[in-house]
Amino acid sequence: MPPHPSSWCWTTPGLVSWRAARLACNLPGGGHTARRVVLALACAWGATAAWSGSLNYCQGQTEPNAAAQDRLIQVAAVVKAELERSGHSVAIVSRSGLALQRLGHRYSHAGVSLKASPSIPWSVRQLYYACDEKRPRIFDQGMTGFVMGALDPAEGYVSIVLLPPDAAQALEHTALNDHQALRLLGSTYSANAYAFGQRYQNCNQWLAELMAHAWGALAPEGDARGQAQGWLRDQHYQPSSFSLGWGPLAWLAGLLPWLHTDDHPEQNIIDAQYQVSMPASIEAFVQQRLPQATRIELCYTPQHIVVRRGWEPITPGCQPGADDTVTALP
Repeated sequence: MPPHPSSWCWTTPGLVSWRAARLACNLPGGGHTARRVVLALACAWGATAAWSGSLNYCQGQTEPNAAAQDRLIQVAAVVKAELERSGHSVAIVSRSGLALQRLGHRYSHAGVSLKASPSIPWSVRQLYYACDEKRPRIFDQGMTGFVMGALDPAEGYVSIVLLPPDAAQALEHTALNDHQALRLLGSTYSANAYAFGQRYQNCNQWLAELMAHAWGALAPEGDARGQAQGWLRDQHYQPSSFSLGWGPLAWLAGLLPWLHTDDHPEQNIIDAQYQVSMPASIEAFVQQRLPQATRIELCYTPQHIVVRRGWEPITPGCQPGADDTVTALP
């Protein structure tokens, strides 16, 4: 394992600071418009500084205590048991990032879990950012590490999408092909990479492009990423939409090291809208293209683990439904 990997795309608690800054900086009405704008920008800049610090995950994160680690190990064991029980050998897996739940996204990071992984069974093949090298890499991460990557021992979610046989076989074959996986790896990482651009790439975009090559019978040579994005467009893939809701914040976001605006269409920048590949958009595409695909969702709190089968999401707060399986935690 390379040193100091960052195997997450969007686990940045400071993201919520944008809205907080706007609420905290609402100034009384009337007069002095220029002064109000300057003050609002100053408040937003304060939020930006906090956000920048939270995005600097290459400095390392505080590890959960022993009890929390034990809980997450149990969660990972349940995930692997569900994968084994499924009878499948490949799955699309996603995990939560706490900050994005407040922006309407439960899941932040997705990859391909492979029973035949060259690492250990059910490792997750994914894009990660190598901090020491300052570039993205492909990484096979054990399921326990993947679950712990949510960095929230109090509440977290894992999604498993199981594919029909032909699609599963094609994705497994493509994901295990090191040459193909590396052909699709972009040279520069951006957490909010434009889904139909090649200047940057995030972890979920790499997965979307991998799926395109698996299912699109695309040429084995040539512009791999361009071919994949063309196929995704032709298949009506819809990336997730993020709205900063206030134009100057889009400009401020461009000052952060893992966020960029220069790859997004000009009108999107004006509207402070970002079209980004996320687990939600990947799962929606799979569900639309492959109606036979099935889904298992898990969540955990200090009290229990909940397992739900089906596409209906678990209630926020990890509240079990009548048909869910609940395992009490000591």
